[in-house]
Amino acid sequence: MTFPSYPGRLLGTGTDSLPSVVFSLVLAPLLAFLYYFLCVLILPLEKALILGGLMILYYIPPSGKESLIPVGIALGIPWWLMAISLALLDVLTSLFMILNIRLALQIPVLGPWISGFLGKGDEFMKKRPWIARWSVLGVAFFVFLPFQGTGGVGATLVGMLVGLSPLQILLAVAIGASAECLLFAVGSDIIWRLILGNISVGIPVAGAVLAAVVVAYVLLRRWYGGEEE
Repeated sequence: MTFPSYPGRLLGTGTDSLPSVVFSLVLAPLLAFLYYFLCVLILPLEKALILGGLMILYYIPPSGKESLIPVGIALGIPWWLMAISLALLDVLTSLFMILNIRLALQIPVLGPWISGFLGKGDEFMKKRPWIARWSVLGVAFFVFLPFQGTGGVGATLVGMLVGLSPLQILLAVAIGASAECLLFAVGSDIIWRLILGNISVGIPVAGAVLAAVVVAYVLLRRWYGGEEE
């Protein structure tokens, strides 16, 4: 199993010093904790606890941006904070993967999934040539797709297959995750405001938007999934 363009230090080949290994392990979780601590300072405690719970749920499938962002906004979390929080989680997850990919391979469930994904890497990329062709933007669009496996973990692996540098992968994840989170956050906020302002108008609009989202999802899934067959 090879990882193009990645120096041994980033892949944890066993030659790293103990401080370097510890730093790689704690950097992403520490940044996530510091971000949440900042949220605790600016939010009422009740809202901060809700946000923390939603951030944890984000790592439990099948939870995703399309479900957690509307729920968070409905529970009183500002739309922009929900968007920033989940986009940041994708970036930090990607950072952790980049720094600890060898360790991730040893994690139950996750490790075998990563090995299986990378083992089929050539086939995956052959069916999706647009990712490599568009480079950073290709990986960003991969992240933007609202499907299981297109978050920080999957995007990092795809970026490695494409041959992007670590910084390019983080940039791609940031672009894709931010665009997706903003789309869901702004849309959800507008719909909630319509419902709260005039329920007779808000409900039909929400229904129409939901139907459009479902149709778009089915079409995207057919296009994306069709390539897998």
